Amino acid sequence: MFDVFLRKRVIIVEEIFHEGGPIAVTPLQRGAILAVIQNPFTGRYVEDIAEFMDDLKPLGLAMASQLVAALGGDPTIIEGYGKGAIVGAAGELEHGALWHVPGGYAMREVLGGAKAIVPSTKKVGGPGARLDIPVTHINASYVRSHFDAMEVGISDAPRADEIVLALVMTTGPRVHARVGGLTANEIRGEDGLR
Repeated sequence: MFDVFLRKRVIIVEEIFHEGGPIAVTPLQRGAILAVIQNPFTGRYVEDIAEFMDDLKPLGLAMASQLVAALGGDPTIIEGYGKGAIVGAAGELEHGALWHVPGGYAMREVLGGAKAIVPSTKKVGGPGARLDIPVTHINASYVRSHFDAMEVGISDAPRADEIVLALVMTTGPRVHARVGGLTANEIRGEDGLR
């Protein structure tokens, strides 16, 4: 069991009215929440790190709930999601992988049992590093209109002994989505893919 030491939390909400085409009747909201935590494995190789995922679960649930609140408080309006991590330079990429379960399952739970796998990315970087978080539909990964990304980062994080953990949610498809494929109203919801 490890303690989770939180240094700071950042919430970002974008409202996208258009991308050069007609103004959307309802603007797309894209939101991210980032938490900067101390990396308990900094500077050394630790064989068994998986139990830290359990320690991160309360943080994941809190972050997912706070992000829904920042996007208006109604989990039923959330249609897209993604997650990611930036590990400070004294850590290793595998430490970012510890966010897969606590970050992904927290969003799925808060959103009422979303079915699609939560897309993810991670990297090692220094303060100010940026990360493009991939986004897909919460119930069917093949819904092309919801393929998106949000760039996130914090100017003073991660320090060498920290990890930045990120969750992203969106309220709909890209504003001018028009490249075909499976649409949200065609989801069967059987396998998280279609």
